[in-house]
Amino acid sequence: MSKLNEKLRIDNTFEPVVPDDKYILQVNSLKKYFPIKGGFISHTVGYVKAVDGITFNLKRGSCMGLVGESGCGKTTAGRTILRLSGEKTGGQVLFNGKEVYDLGPKEMRDLRPKMQIIFQDPFSSLSPRMPVSEIIGEAVREHGIVSKEEYNDYIDTIMDNCGLQPFHKDRYPHEFSGGQRQRICIARALALNPEFVVCDEPVSALDVSIQAQIINLLKELQEKYNLTYLFISHDLSVVEHISDTVGVMYLGSLVEYGATDDIFRNPLHPYTKALFSAIPIPDPSAKMNRIVLEGSIPSPANPPSGCKFHTRCAQCMEICKQEAPQQKEIEPGHFVNCHLYDDVSGI
Repeated sequence: MSKLNEKLRIDNTFEPVVPDDKYILQVNSLKKYFPIKGGFISHTVGYVKAVDGITFNLKRGSCMGLVGESGCGKTTAGRTILRLSGEKTGGQVLFNGKEVYDLGPKEMRDLRPKMQIIFQDPFSSLSPRMPVSEIIGEAVREHGIVSKEEYNDYIDTIMDNCGLQPFHKDRYPHEFSGGQRQRICIARALALNPEFVVCDEPVSALDVSIQAQIINLLKELQEKYNLTYLFISHDLSVVEHISDTVGVMYLGSLVEYGATDDIFRNPLHPYTKALFSAIPIPDPSAKMNRIVLEGSIPSPANPPSGCKFHTRCAQCMEICKQEAPQQKEIEPGHFVNCHLYDDVSGI
């Protein structure tokens, strides 16, 4: 093997997990790398490690918040789980106990309605040439969710559940406000009767007052249809409100994961503590103990050796520069990847 090929070799070794019925989704050491092309013959000279070995489980009917800085790989993780970004680079994605990437075209087509996504920008994710009834109903007809006789009543019911009126059916996306467009996107996903929905920053493009309405709508629909959410967001207050568990991503890796109450009550990783210190306090007299991270985020095409966060960590030790930390369970269900807890035994 040449030196170049040796340098670009990807380690796909991982310990397979056993399917567990209590989890709708089991993600194990998931990796998604994008090749960097260069040279006269456009050969691969490197990889952008967008998702680099994340592991978590998601219980049925629950919501997991996924937070982190822009570019950390949150959206790519969601799209890779749904098999929307081509083939994975490594790891496992088990949905209802089945490996998503082992399914053939017909099996994957049958699975598609059960896994849906709500995109960040409601305007660009809606076809400008289709009325609302077609946007919501196109996939319903394609997958035969209901019979032709029930179709119109079914679309009316879905629209009503999402706060849309019957006279909206013949209107086009440009005739709606941002909040109404996002309701259309939610209705489109809900119409396929899904079990799992990836919410990719669904309220970040909306006004604060509208954000609250959409968040409350998502919670109501979750309770009514027993939906499971992966909620990707920058807004930690929103994540705290809607999520049962929280995962914190940094440069393609999951650095901390646990129940929402545990994460917000007792953040363990230095990066998590820095993120939480930036949450505004609604009290002008309160003093904020802001943790300012020095330096810029390293490139995912050339991440630092050892712990990826050591270049910006005030508590960096020598081992952090040389060895990547392993996931440790500090308290029941609360995991962290950090050398500061190497001497702490899990419970």
